[in-house]
Amino acid sequence: MFIDTHCHLSSEDYDDIEQVILENRKKGVSPIIISGCTKSSIIESLSYGELFFDIFVTIGYHPSEAAIVDGQDLKNLELQLKHPKVVGIGEIGLDYHYGKEDREEQIKLFEYQLSLAEKMRFPVVIHSRDATLDTIQILKKYSVCGVIHCFSGSLEIAKEYIKMGFVLGIGGVVTFKNSKLGEIVSQIPLEKIVLETDSPYLTPVPYRGKKNSSKYIPFIASKISDCKQVPVAVVAKITTETAKTIFHLD
Repeated sequence: MFIDTHCHLSSEDYDDIEQVILENRKKGVSPIIISGCTKSSIIESLSYGELFFDIFVTIGYHPSEAAIVDGQDLKNLELQLKHPKVVGIGEIGLDYHYGKEDREEQIKLFEYQLSLAEKMRFPVVIHSRDATLDTIQILKKYSVCGVIHCFSGSLEIAKEYIKMGFVLGIGGVVTFKNSKLGEIVSQIPLEKIVLETDSPYLTPVPYRGKKNSSKYIPFIASKISDCKQVPVAVVAKITTETAKTIFHLD
């Protein structure tokens, strides 16, 4: 059994949500954790958590929302975090890929949500794109732990995050032909890895170019199995145990 610790599920991307869930289960992927990171996706993700026993949710505002999130949204978020299917805050963080014009707004939003996580004792799911130094410096100010979503940094950065108490979310990128992520995976403890798809994005080989889904988690696990030179069953067991521990899943 596998756990997809990070995916996005919406009626905009999938015609039949129930069919998607059934296909996941058939491939041994259950539960899954949906990330709601905009106003609308938070509401939709929570609704799926109520409909399906094996859907859990992390919620929090993505850095791309920094310019449009207001005080009332943040008050609402604190209430929404009390929903019984919420297991973490995320994805939150920093993204400078398209520039730093809103850097201060991003940092303010990030720190507010980290303070919530610290207060409410929630794990966090961290989005960091072209912002590693700021991300690390800010995280060190708070007593939080969780997952570095879609990790794709260097071995040195991987070790730094692990030293800080985080685990690395490894997804479809590890299967890409020109990716160096497999080399890094081979050098870090399997216990510090969780599986994720980030679906509908970053579809693993051999389905790269098509819409991603949690049902493709076994392909990611297979590649990690090759990197670590251990059976897929071991990858499934250890990553599942780690995910359950971090997100307090029964």
